Amino acid sequence: VQLQASGGGLAQVGDTLRLSCAASGSASAIGWYRQAPGKGRELVATLSLGGSTYYADSVKGRFTISRDNAGATVTLQMDALKPEDTATYYCAAWYGSVSAPHWGKGTLVTVSS
Repeated sequence: VQLQASGGGLAQVGDTLRLSCAASGSASAIGWYRQAPGKGRELVATLSLGGSTYYADSVKGRFTISRDNAGATVTLQMDALKPEDTATYYCAAWYGSVSAPHWGKGTLVTVSS
């Protein structure tokens, strides 16, 4: 299993950034976690093969997770960014009925005010 994450970087408050995650094989779900400095890892959003989505309350209405037609790349569009969105974001993918995800490398998102 290989997960290739891209995107992120530096943004201003209110800006938009996109994160993409390309997963090998046929993942049953792909999503994003984030970890802010000094905090635990938080599940941000997931998208299942069937189209079901999950969003953390902190990002609902601002973040959108979607998949390309081939289903192998998932994009997290982050609108109306806030300083509290600053974190390292990790792509995660689940395969079959296995509950533990596979992880991609983290990508840093920094939102400055």
